[in-house]
Amino acid sequence: MFTGLIEHLGTVSHIQVDAGGATLIISDSAAILDDCHIGDSIAVNGCCLTVTEFDKVEKGGWFKVWLANETLERSDLGERVVGDQVNLERAMGAHVRFGGHFVQGHVDTVATIVERSADGDSLRLRFQLPEPTPTRPSLIRYLIVKGYVAIDGASLTLTEVDDAARTFGVMLIQHTQEKITLGKKPLGAKVNIEGDVVGKYVEKSVTAALGGEGGEGLRSMVEKVVADVLAKRDK
Repeated sequence: MFTGLIEHLGTVSHIQVDAGGATLIISDSAAILDDCHIGDSIAVNGCCLTVTEFDKVEKGGWFKVWLANETLERSDLGERVVGDQVNLERAMGAHVRFGGHFVQGHVDTVATIVERSADGDSLRLRFQLPEPTPTRPSLIRYLIVKGYVAIDGASLTLTEVDDAARTFGVMLIQHTQEKITLGKKPLGAKVNIEGDVVGKYVEKSVTAALGGEGGEGLRSMVEKVVADVLAKRDK
């Protein structure tokens, strides 16, 4: 579990891709390796990955992670090149303040930056989610204004949501722009998106309680109530 508060920016220093996935080495990472162990989880651009090797000194401190094909398909990590910076966060400790929101490090999909505009010292960004498919419905239903979303692993507050256009926006204050990679990404760039897990559990619980999938369960319940009312009235 993570908080979405990025701790450090690391640098991709090695990439090896094969049929089974990819290996990444992230350097310039000494700041988050002081308490590292093999098998620990580190979120890289929002993807929860397992440390398989590390060195706290060489190359400014580095660690190695393995990416399965599922991770490459769901995220933008397959597009990273040597020299790219990535957002890093260690798994949340029980002793720390919980300043972000519940982030699992399980990226749902990628979105595209479709608008950038300055607002004083702040930066407004708008993103568009991909077209939904039968196996991957749109994530837009989990996004609400003033709710949370994890973008490249950073916990951010939604400032706008357009369900029909599948777009949403956030604002980055100057401090945040300096601490994460998002403010440096250009128009057309891809970002990793993880919806708020609380919304997902609420949807599943409500759907199960209503006895159907999505809106069909609610419709069936309403139809039954109407039928019962009409039946009683006709008696």
